[in-house]
Amino acid sequence: MKIEILTRNENQEILHGIISKIRDLMNFKNLEPGDKLPSERMLAEKFDVSRSNLREAIQKLEFYGLLESKPQSGTFVADIGQVAMNGMIEDILRLEEPDFKSLVETRILLELKTVRLAAQRRTKEDLKQMKMALEAYSKKVNNGEDAVQEDLLFHLAIAKASGNSTMNTFMLIITPEIITNFEKYHVCDKGMAFRGIEEHQEVFDAIKDQNPQLAKEKMKVHFKTLYQYCYNI
Repeated sequence: MKIEILTRNENQEILHGIISKIRDLMNFKNLEPGDKLPSERMLAEKFDVSRSNLREAIQKLEFYGLLESKPQSGTFVADIGQVAMNGMIEDILRLEEPDFKSLVETRILLELKTVRLAAQRRTKEDLKQMKMALEAYSKKVNNGEDAVQEDLLFHLAIAKASGNSTMNTFMLIITPEIITNFEKYHVCDKGMAFRGIEEHQEVFDAIKDQNPQLAKEKMKVHFKTLYQYCYNI
């Protein structure tokens, strides 16, 4: 059995190809809102693609609300007219992967809001999760190890503590890409990592004390170096 290792761009091309074929199938078959798509197996054979790639393309269309999967029933066309459907699919196909600077900007905008909400809404369990992430980060930094993932786990714990599921979801979506780029650009050098321990602690203390404004100010300080570095890449 041959196993193909695809690059990110190659996988993106395959997904876009599948999405285009699903669009053409819907147009050719004149599928109406609520109509059921052929089975996953049949579509994979018809498009000559793997079922895993087909499933990923369908999940992407579900994410944008164009398809709807129902357990034990199948995948159905969403309640959207054909013209609007085609336009939305064209927009999806034109979407580019976000660049590192865009990700950093998005992360900062999100976190300046989530940290305020976290300071207002945090629970004892939220504080416990933040503390664990902070301790894991500090341990790795002091041992001279890479701590990018522990750093972001601390920030994800803050997002969760905000009590806003949408913001939390956005953070979960962009975090893997941020980890990849941090490691690629070596953003967190030793000096930044050690400063991060103190800055994380100050953010944690402000959240613990339920001081939203101070939490936001401390998060701004934490992001200042990162933002300047990002725009010098």
